[in-house]
Amino acid sequence: MNDQRSAAAAEPAAAAVAVPEAVTALEGTGPGPGGRGSDVRGKAGAGRAGSDRRAALVPVVLVIAGGLSVQFGSAIAALLMPKAGALGVVTLRLAAAALILLVVCRPKLRGHSRADWGTVVAFGVAMGGMNTLFYQALDRIPLGIAVTLEVLGPLALSVFASRRLINVVWAGLALVGVVLLGGGGFDRLDPVGAAYALGAGAMWAAYIVFSARTGRRFPQADGLALAMVVAALLSLPLGIMESGAKLAVPSVMALGAAVAILSSVLPYTLELMALRRLPASTFAVMMSLEPAIAATAGFLILNQALSTTDALAIALVIGASMGAVRSQAGARKKA
Repeated sequence: MNDQRSAAAAEPAAAAVAVPEAVTALEGTGPGPGGRGSDVRGKAGAGRAGSDRRAALVPVVLVIAGGLSVQFGSAIAALLMPKAGALGVVTLRLAAAALILLVVCRPKLRGHSRADWGTVVAFGVAMGGMNTLFYQALDRIPLGIAVTLEVLGPLALSVFASRRLINVVWAGLALVGVVLLGGGGFDRLDPVGAAYALGAGAMWAAYIVFSARTGRRFPQADGLALAMVVAALLSLPLGIMESGAKLAVPSVMALGAAVAILSSVLPYTLELMALRRLPASTFAVMMSLEPAIAATAGFLILNQALSTTDALAIALVIGASMGAVRSQAGARKKA
């Protein structure tokens, strides 16, 4: 599905946003109370406070924009599937994203150890598996439900990593949501599609682990670009076997490039910018809203209306994911 989560693992720290000082306005003014100098300082302080508030909103907007881009890109991918097939869409997306990232990042191939290459290959395998399984799910079940089932992978990773009792509650809440989605049995959802979505979630969890390791071993987005190449090469034979010459149709290639930009390149850029100003814990909570964004994209573009029960189930999974992330962040602060 949505490769953009690598940014959260690769850049876990937030950077402060510098606010320009109004030095020139203060030059030549006296420091005395009630004088012009203190008045200017007061105005400058108020201006800085306003700038700080605006600056704090910028990364939030960037993360939301990235989530919208990913999910609406997935909706476009669903429209492309009748023409190119699920595996063909994966191939187009990963190949186009790999080419764009190679051109933009120009990663260095020399100077890396065998362990570095092993990590980036594992990252690429996880990325390719996640995308392949997710698009297979998207071909069978609604977008909002597919993303909701997929997000259980990172949620499980968060619960297991924290080893706190409270996270058992969040896991139970998510399980209730899954049971509601299945309506007591996944027959109505297409059990194969549900299984693909759950498999994509497991690969998403692996993706997060290897994304973090890759981010520590490679500068900037070099590791991401190389991993994308690995994922594209793995998906290429599958896409050719399923779709063949359809992948070379200009309209199909154009839509595939649009999916790559919306679902990979643009979100990466927005999130890397956001994570320089936003704590990783806050970022993760906002990423928990993806099922809701996906459901909205599915409704607007694919006419996939959700029942009240489905909406409640998605809300439960979102709440469980947010709770798990906040609990983990709270534990780190106390440590």
